[in-house]
Amino acid sequence: MEPLFYATITFALGSIGYAFASLKIINEGNEALVERLGQYHKKLNPGLNFIVPVLDSIVVEETTREKVLGIEPQSAITKDNVSLKIDAVVYWQIIDLEKTFYVVEDIKTAIENLVVTTLRSAIGRLELEETYSSRYRINQTLLQQLDEATANWGVKVTRVEVREISPAKTVMESLEQERAAESRKRATLLETEGTVRSIEMLANALKTQSNSQDVLNFLVTQRYVEANEKLGESNNSKIVFMDPKSMTEAMSDLISGRFDPPPHQPPPQPPDTNGLS
Repeated sequence: MEPLFYATITFALGSIGYAFASLKIINEGNEALVERLGQYHKKLNPGLNFIVPVLDSIVVEETTREKVLGIEPQSAITKDNVSLKIDAVVYWQIIDLEKTFYVVEDIKTAIENLVVTTLRSAIGRLELEETYSSRYRINQTLLQQLDEATANWGVKVTRVEVREISPAKTVMESLEQERAAESRKRATLLETEGTVRSIEMLANALKTQSNSQDVLNFLVTQRYVEANEKLGESNNSKIVFMDPKSMTEAMSDLISGRFDPPPHQPPPQPPDTNGLS
């Protein structure tokens, strides 16, 4: 009687243990792959699942939720041969765990390498100025190419964002100098245009005044004094004094239309050497 009792207890405990070993609970948002005797057998979905103990084994359990992969700053060269650093963020998720596990050994490393290669290729087709204004286009190009390339890996790239584009320090300094020179050029052009308009208005006003010569003398003298004061304030300026009278006469000739170019002079002739003995 006792051997039968112990056998029954052992069988019951074994059955309970076997039942517990065959039950597998997969959390929501996860999937798992089961191999039987070393070969792929089936996929386990979220919830309660059954496997055959000893024969079956769970080889991987992975989330199917969206993941974020940060790409460290990478070196790239633009179309106009400017070196820069660029980093990005990739949003991706597993849609076929079987392909992801059996086709690619390390899915994260594979995606990262693919992003770096695609990113450098996209930057190489743009000039430096275009990289700043075409960030959305770069993102869309990366998304399309990555989504196509990763389709066989069982993953889907949902979004790509280029975070920062940083040219080298020497390039930044060169750009700052170029912008400063362009600003000075525009300021000089505006100042010149303003001066020309002022001269035109002054000329028109003087033509209508009976005492235009006196007014002109006063204005030229005033500008002459102001110019000398500005030159005297600068330590690096070379002061060249001019005769206000000459300036007044030249301005008067210009306004009255009497400023004519000098007559053309024929080029000098070489000396006549025929009479030399």
